[in-house]
Amino acid sequence: MLRQLIHLYKYRKVRTLAGPLGDLLLRALPRGEAFDCVTPVPLHWRKRWQRGFNQADLLARWVASRTGIPRTRLLRRLRSTASQASLSNTSRRRNVAAAFACRLPDRAAGRKILLIDDVMTTGATAAACALALKRAGAARVALLTLAHADRRFMFSHLASPSVVEEIF
Repeated sequence: MLRQLIHLYKYRKVRTLAGPLGDLLLRALPRGEAFDCVTPVPLHWRKRWQRGFNQADLLARWVASRTGIPRTRLLRRLRSTASQASLSNTSRRRNVAAAFACRLPDRAAGRKILLIDDVMTTGATAAACALALKRAGAARVALLTLAHADRRFMFSHLASPSVVEEIF
């Protein structure tokens, strides 16, 4: 069911699912953990234009609005990358290497940042984003996703929302 909802949201452009899916993210947010800002994984401008929205940004907005943690778009995608869906683990890492940069290093420095994305498979995108934030001086980066895809089952299984602590 979660897989179907994510596909409706992301590929069928059912933006109204941002709220219910965002509520799932809120349930996975660790209690007692304080973050200085919420930031989404960015899309390349061309993909955003084709899709009409950035699914991670809508989720980040939802989380920010419900928690009071400021949403700041700290990252930008420097180049268009191939879709990660059909790539091997090694190819995924190579595909996103140096694909991200911190837009606002002064807002990242010394901060605890909650990075938001819809699905994590190998973690290559999240690691590349975290590296860009850490290079800008972020004290800590944690990842919050709707699902973790298990590639052993050819994407047929998605685990529930999760926080991957200290991804870099």
